[in-house]
Amino acid sequence: MGRINQEKSGVLIVQLLGLIFTFLLALQLLILAFDLLGQRYVEQIIVATSNPFINLFIGLLATAIIQSSSTITSLTVVAVAANTLSLESAVFIVMGANIGTTVTSTLASVSHVSQRKEFRKAIAAATLHDFFNIFTTLILFPLEYYFGVLSSLARTLSAAIQGGAPGDHHHIPNPLGRLFTPITQSINSFLGNNSFITLITGSVLLFVAIRTISYLLKPKWEKQTSKVLEQSLFGHPFKALLSGTVITGIMQSSSVVSTLIVPMVATNKLSLRRVFPFIMGANLGTTFTALVAAFSKSETALSIAFTHILFNIIGVLLFFPATPLRNLPLWFARRLGNATLSNRLYGFAYIILTFFIIPFFLIFFSQKSAIKQNTSSKTPSIIKAKEVQKNKGSQ
Repeated sequence: MGRINQEKSGVLIVQLLGLIFTFLLALQLLILAFDLLGQRYVEQIIVATSNPFINLFIGLLATAIIQSSSTITSLTVVAVAANTLSLESAVFIVMGANIGTTVTSTLASVSHVSQRKEFRKAIAAATLHDFFNIFTTLILFPLEYYFGVLSSLARTLSAAIQGGAPGDHHHIPNPLGRLFTPITQSINSFLGNNSFITLITGSVLLFVAIRTISYLLKPKWEKQTSKVLEQSLFGHPFKALLSGTVITGIMQSSSVVSTLIVPMVATNKLSLRRVFPFIMGANLGTTFTALVAAFSKSETALSIAFTHILFNIIGVLLFFPATPLRNLPLWFARRLGNATLSNRLYGFAYIILTFFIIPFFLIFFSQKSAIKQNTSSKTPSIIKAKEVQKNKGSQ
């Protein structure tokens, strides 16, 4: 039996190493694709992402659709590394991705819809993650928009690691780039040197690698759940916070980890108050993927990874120590849960409106308005967009 377990562990390690290789290869493919896109497409992306509100909802909607904030933040890091996206624009996409990642656990709560009381607790557990990220965004969005708090702090941290003053433009040595260049060039040639096909291929590989790592490790988590839950994960709020961080860092998916919590709350095995620190920890753990993606890229790419980390750390510092603030997301989650007890349609309406309909229409109408403004103006839109980015960067 021990020998069989050792063989299974060996197979698991080999699989994980293969997936990590795939993950790193996907990142290098994406950088190559962005480099090949050309200045014209870069300018279009700059114009499209010049509105912070659009960026926020792009991050939310994109993450809700593919159900992986790790993929979206990694793609954002790559776009910043390739100078396709500015740090100031990327910050708001990361904020939206933090909200969008909660859709998986919220959708998982629907599986309890046949049991009214279970559904009430399940929707409350799932939306607790939502409200934590929503309230953190409500606090940090204006601070970043008016004062550049997150981007300035992130630049300072990345400059401290790399050396030099914040805002210096230099690249972190990229041994991975040299290692993967022959492979990525061969793949790109095989795909007909088409930057769009290479971009799609890299995105798919990135998504598949992250999701497969999550599902590969998920059974290991489920087998140990009943044994260690009360003893080692939720015994103390700080222990729950640390456990959520470590487990999510290993599994590379806060969506999967928070989804596993929902049925435990729904079936009265855990209370909302006890799982909240664990959920905050899961938010911290999910930043690991973007950090790995950034470390072999430019200092600006490292800055956006630090922005993701700072967003979640500040959220934890706001809601974890202060009980009155910690009760705020709990209160909203319970209220929504109680509303579904009288009518389960409230739960469905919340999911559809928050994650899909509202973001889609806000993006659509904002873009339409931006296009009208650009076409009616005498000054070319791309010059305006560049001036906005330049001015915000110099503040």
